[in-house]
Amino acid sequence: MDKQEQQQFFQEIIEQHKGILFKVARVYCPNESDRQDLIQEMMIQIWQSVHKYNDQFKISTWLYRISLNVAISFFRKSTTRANRFTVLNEQMTETITEDKAETEQQLKLLEQFIYELKELDKALMILYLEDKSHAEIAEILGMSISNVGTKIGRIKEKLKTRFSQQTP
Repeated sequence: MDKQEQQQFFQEIIEQHKGILFKVARVYCPNESDRQDLIQEMMIQIWQSVHKYNDQFKISTWLYRISLNVAISFFRKSTTRANRFTVLNEQMTETITEDKAETEQQLKLLEQFIYELKELDKALMILYLEDKSHAEIAEILGMSISNVGTKIGRIKEKLKTRFSQQTP
């Protein structure tokens, strides 16, 4: 692939699959400026890797793998998790009003609970909520299919427990 073909391929995949980048960034970064930085880092890494793309794999699998790896690295490099929780909780208090529906509140809680998970568990839940099969998740994250199923089951139990603790 020459430079011009790489550039066109890059632009096409970003345009067609930008939702993947935004979903991953939203889970890993609570505020907008961090999300924009993370998306930019993802795009840089995709650009640097575009010549290595193997068309035997689905483009979405390849993009998830890159995006999640960049997000996990970005998350580890940034400020402490405690500071991030504070920012998220402050944002949630400001955004959740009495007029919000119960389902919106539960979605916000789910987002918070997912945000509080370990990096790999976050990645698993993003892919699970995207209706990816266990085989696809295993391929993206480089783990066994049975391990994916086990981990998802444990995460779901952990999330159920967290939700039950929130009920007055």
